[in-house]
Amino acid sequence: MSTSSLMGPAAVVASEALRTAFNWWDDVNHSSLWQDRIFHALAALYGLVSIVALIQLVRIECRVPEYGWTTQKVFHFLNFLVNGVRSVVFVFRRNMQHFELIFQHVLLDLPGLAFFTTYALLVLFWAEIYYQARAVSTDRLRPSFYTINAVVYAIQVALWLLLWWKPVPPVIILSKIFVAGVSLFAALGFLLYGGRLFLMLQRFPVESKGRRKKLQEVGYVTTICFSCFLVRCVMMCFNAFDKAADLDVLDHPILNFFYYLLVEILPSSLVLFILRKLPPKRGITQYHPIH
Repeated sequence: MSTSSLMGPAAVVASEALRTAFNWWDDVNHSSLWQDRIFHALAALYGLVSIVALIQLVRIECRVPEYGWTTQKVFHFLNFLVNGVRSVVFVFRRNMQHFELIFQHVLLDLPGLAFFTTYALLVLFWAEIYYQARAVSTDRLRPSFYTINAVVYAIQVALWLLLWWKPVPPVIILSKIFVAGVSLFAALGFLLYGGRLFLMLQRFPVESKGRRKKLQEVGYVTTICFSCFLVRCVMMCFNAFDKAADLDVLDHPILNFFYYLLVEILPSSLVLFILRKLPPKRGITQYHPIH
């Protein structure tokens, strides 16, 4: 008696559907045409986010040109830069396979570090607001921000040099675990200072002007950024130890698409939308940026 005759009709249909789905997944992953389509789609999405960030930066500069490079302007500039570089990388993703392994890792990892710096600026911004509201000195916050970033980049450069000198699997795994650790650190930063600022705003009088909108803004951005960095941390751990979850190869385009969509493109788009409000026009209210 055949196996299909022992199974019910519903089980046979489900089994066939599952087999078809796996075949489709493999067909797409191993198709050069689909690989290029997916990577070019990622390039287009990153390019769109980059253009939006640039437009917002220009609008802010036109509104308050006299304040120089405020945190808000730097944040939008870095968003433009990070997403623009990612877009170029995915346009030439197939050509990158002909580069040396070390250059592939630099081109794929460096925008991720810049993404960390970009959103760490938000944590810094919120920490400054929180401590200023509590009449606590913020003098050490910016030096700490620069020091943390310098240490992160120095360690990553050291790992790249080690990979260049000895390109063995343990070094690649160590590099990916480091990125996972940095992502977890960023997620905890958003949880700590975003959560503190959210709770502080909750204690303000209900009739406070802009309280509800600012509360929603902080709550949404904290949730989005905490989630995206946590997902990045988990995925980088899988990426380090599971070949099926490797993001640095051409034949995992679907995984690449959903990973970069969830941890960079979608969060950046949502945060730029939530923080789209421009500074007030001169002559209406006084604008006091945090430098």
